[in-house]
Amino acid sequence: MSQYERKEVAVRRLLEGAPPPVPPELYEEAVRRGGRRLRRHRAVRRLLWCALIVAVVAFAVWASVAQPWVEPPTETTPPLTRW
Repeated sequence: MSQYERKEVAVRRLLEGAPPPVPPELYEEAVRRGGRRLRRHRAVRRLLWCALIVAVVAFAVWASVAQPWVEPPTETTPPLTRW
């Protein structure tokens, strides 16, 4: 029997057997950490959405003021030549 097969048998034995007892304080700690993690994810998601909205508004304001699609006026007049 190879080492891989021994490990596989050990893992199967663990999975098929009864689950090990869990300390009661472990559940409370997991719930506390999970709640904190969810709050952080929500806060980060809201912050990113707000940043995206601010960026879109800033771009719209800049585009309306700068009007990059309009050709700039010429600064010099063409030379006037006689026929």
